[in-house]
Amino acid sequence: MNPLFKYKGLNFMKEKIWYVYIIRCKDNSLYTGITIDPKRREKEHISRSKKCAKYTLTHEAEKMEALWRTKDRKNASKLEYYIKTLKKNQKEELIDGKKLKDFLSKKVDCRKYKKVCLEEEF
Repeated sequence: MNPLFKYKGLNFMKEKIWYVYIIRCKDNSLYTGITIDPKRREKEHISRSKKCAKYTLTHEAEKMEALWRTKDRKNASKLEYYIKTLKKNQKEELIDGKKLKDFLSKKVDCRKYKKVCLEEEF
């Protein structure tokens, strides 16, 4: 459950934004995952910390290539799953700007996801 926070004596549920990301590895392979903190997660993969994915232990992560945000973990996990089913060239097209709906419109409600510009502060 999301933690409560108080504002002027009222209780609110703090909404977590969930992210789905694609990271490029130095061998040019792509890794897809989910997180609530993209900066931290990218650092974990690149530094090969204890919390990085098993995949990025053996495939050295280089940089985050694509990022989408959504309102909850369920949606993030669903998009992660379907991106992982795409062929590498389709993932490359997503990185290059093609829309999710071009590949996944029959599998997920693409309106629930917003691509985040990596030049923006995320």
